[in-house]
Amino acid sequence: MAEQSGSLSRDLSPYFVYALLAATLGPLQFGFHLAELNAPEEVVRCLKSTRGSGRSTTSLPQCIPMDSFAFGLVSSIFTLGGLIGALTSGPIAAKYGRLFAMRLATVFFTFGPVAEALAPNVPIMAVGRVISGLGAGSAVVVIPIYISEIAPPKHKGFFGSFTQVMINVGILTTQLLGLFLSYGQYWRVVLGIGGIIGLLQAVALLFSIESPKWDAEHGGASRARKHLRKLRGSSCNLEEEVDNWNFGSAFEREGTDAEYTSLSNTNIAKEEEEALLHNEGSSPSSDQRTHGKRDVLEQGTIGMFEVLLHPKYKRATLVVSTVMIAQQFCGINSIVMYGVRLLSGLLEASSGLLNVFVALLNLIITLSCAPLIDKFGRKPCLLMSISGMGMSSLLLAVAIARHIPVLAAITVITFVGSFGLGLGPVPYILSSELVGAEAVGATQSWALAANWIATFVVSQFFPVLNETLGGGRVYFLFAALAAFFAAFVAWFVPETKGRADADEVWGRVTNRQRRED
Repeated sequence: MAEQSGSLSRDLSPYFVYALLAATLGPLQFGFHLAELNAPEEVVRCLKSTRGSGRSTTSLPQCIPMDSFAFGLVSSIFTLGGLIGALTSGPIAAKYGRLFAMRLATVFFTFGPVAEALAPNVPIMAVGRVISGLGAGSAVVVIPIYISEIAPPKHKGFFGSFTQVMINVGILTTQLLGLFLSYGQYWRVVLGIGGIIGLLQAVALLFSIESPKWDAEHGGASRARKHLRKLRGSSCNLEEEVDNWNFGSAFEREGTDAEYTSLSNTNIAKEEEEALLHNEGSSPSSDQRTHGKRDVLEQGTIGMFEVLLHPKYKRATLVVSTVMIAQQFCGINSIVMYGVRLLSGLLEASSGLLNVFVALLNLIITLSCAPLIDKFGRKPCLLMSISGMGMSSLLLAVAIARHIPVLAAITVITFVGSFGLGLGPVPYILSSELVGAEAVGATQSWALAANWIATFVVSQFFPVLNETLGGGRVYFLFAALAAFFAAFVAWFVPETKGRADADEVWGRVTNRQRRED
């Protein structure tokens, strides 16, 4: 661990830490808005009289009367905005850059919470939730890609987990605020704070830089090298990292964009000529690598529907999308969004405090387990995580059915802890490792669209299923789904740890062949 810490410190610069934190304020806001209605639900819906209740001191109503269906709609409609944001942000980030897409998301993060906090009725609150969802959907597509492209290659798993870490920070923040401000009209303050965070991120991103890899892919070689140097520091050797981008050897020298393009095309032409002259003795992988470089330089970005049909990308899109669905269908948001209501019958006044503790625990586990993703690999962490959630679901169902408060509290903790081990952070890392830079935007958009649809299904129908089945039996369903997704990961998800790019992950090019080339 000491050796890893030393290596990490050598690969970092203060500016990288700044760029990472500025970007991950986006996932923080996703977590914030996802859980913001959990703790103050009864106050918002006029179901509970609290200190400060009574006559309103403003023109806004003290609370907004909602039945279970209306509240479920207000909660889940956030995912509609998220779905639209996820589907549109990938192409925007691919065409105009990761930084532009992140800055655009802050507009929604700033104005959505204003509508929520000042809502006089259900429709206005629903509109605010949709606007906030647009920002959240965009953030969880673009920011994992951005982090993957600015993080040191040897620590992509560690820094990739910061998407989920900051989601957990957002959940913890809103649970803490809800614990202390769930009375009177102060629930409006909880919702409005999201807008302040959005404005803070907008200012922070003014001083951030574009992904060097995106710059290089779009012909900005000189600018890309300058940005990469700023991220890595003056003493870091950039050559190995640049070589793995496969943009040609011209990138090794400083020069103009025109020089870069000309020299890159010359090098590719030489490789093709050598391949033709030595066709009988050359391996297929050599030809694949030659054309791979041309693909990056000439093919451009892959569209939304192309990744579903192209044999090179469709399997990766299916894998990432299914893992994203697993993240929701294993039941995590039943606790994040409805934990207070779910546990109030068992733990009464302690349910809100338990939810704060669970959010804190999720943050600690995700952060402490982040190095394990690089140490053990993505796939083992996923399998351990899903298995732990499945077993916890079984025990939680028993605890609720038999009315065993201690067992319920313990299994909620192990359930959330298992999520933080792998199923929380790993899905956001996979798309940037299973496809090339030309397809990552479209693949991530489909994956997050699937995630948002699954989030909507859980947020809208969990209360109904839990009430219909009764006694926590819905968690038997989550356990069965966990078993299915564990089998899927075991059979269909490849390991990406230690692989230079997607070609190596899928076996199209081996590491040995790459070195020989």
